[in-house]
Amino acid sequence: MAKLEDFVKAKEKLSKVLLETHLIHSPIFSKESGNVVYIKPENLQKTGSFKIRGAYNKISNLTEEEKKRGVIASSAGNHAQGVAYGARELGIKAVIVMPKSTPLIKVE
Repeated sequence: MAKLEDFVKAKEKLSKVLLETHLIHSPIFSKESGNVVYIKPENLQKTGSFKIRGAYNKISNLTEEEKKRGVIASSAGNHAQGVAYGARELGIKAVIVMPKSTPLIKVE
């Protein structure tokens, strides 16, 4: 079970690689939904998604033995990008398995 200290440690590690994204009020979505709507623009992250958060945090918490073995991910999109980015930044070998139908923009 996760503890508060785990979240604090994750925040510290992620602060080195993430863009701080602030909530943005959306008048249009608020009006259309009849609610007050805020958007958190995680698409501004280096990988274009919030998925970098979990991938980077997991990789950064691997033991030295696990880091030596490297990581592997199977994804056609944002998770693969998060794993690849995290592994590159931390100097860990990564293998990313993607379907042949993955859009070229994701592969690149």
